[in-house]
Amino acid sequence: MAETTPAPLIPRLIAEAFGTLVLVGAVLGTAVFASSNTGYLGIALAAGLAVVVAAYAVGSISGGHFNPAVTLGVAASGRMPWRDVLPYIAAQLVGAIVASSLMYVVAAGASKSFFHAAIKNGFASNGYGTHSPGGFNLASVIIVEFLLTAIFLYVILSVTAPGSTTAGFAPLAIGLTLTVIHLISIPVSGTSVNPARSIASAIYGADWARADLWAFIVVPSVAGLAAGYTWKFLFSRAGVTNR
Repeated sequence: MAETTPAPLIPRLIAEAFGTLVLVGAVLGTAVFASSNTGYLGIALAAGLAVVVAAYAVGSISGGHFNPAVTLGVAASGRMPWRDVLPYIAAQLVGAIVASSLMYVVAAGASKSFFHAAIKNGFASNGYGTHSPGGFNLASVIIVEFLLTAIFLYVILSVTAPGSTTAGFAPLAIGLTLTVIHLISIPVSGTSVNPARSIASAIYGADWARADLWAFIVVPSVAGLAAGYTWKFLFSRAGVTNR
């Protein structure tokens, strides 16, 4: 996961769209349809397990980013060419929006009260202030989203560095990390750390979801870049990459 591969661009973009669809579909589906029974733990597990499954399925093709913040961080670390960044992000957005659109169609088949409540509540969108699950203000949301996105990138870049971990276990470490991230930040922001996920849910959410969206595009993107540019300085001398 998160490594440049020799596959042609088109198969990589298809893999990114598919993996992002799996991830966003799992998160939104669980949050909208099942969270009343599973709580935050169910959403967190859905996110982590979806990343594990998608990374094992198609990570060897594209690197398994499924997240614009990850793509920016990987490029900033020198692991992929910048010319591939925009196509990757476009593919991730397509996969995410297809996933949220499918969830919207499914939700429309429920009772009117359920459907209208799902939209009014933001369709699992991220938010701050009165739209934060725990009522956390914008400053708290920015801090949490920045730190957790950066940590996520540091883990990804570290476990996918050559010789850093047992072959085949990187997706498991990454998925477990994403699970923990969700457990920490769902009460704060609803957990983004992924601009594609936030955009996809805000499309079908109430007006407040789109008004709050900027934070969940800007903050994870900046955090991904910051982690990518600093990873080599912080960790390459710790033996997680080739000397």
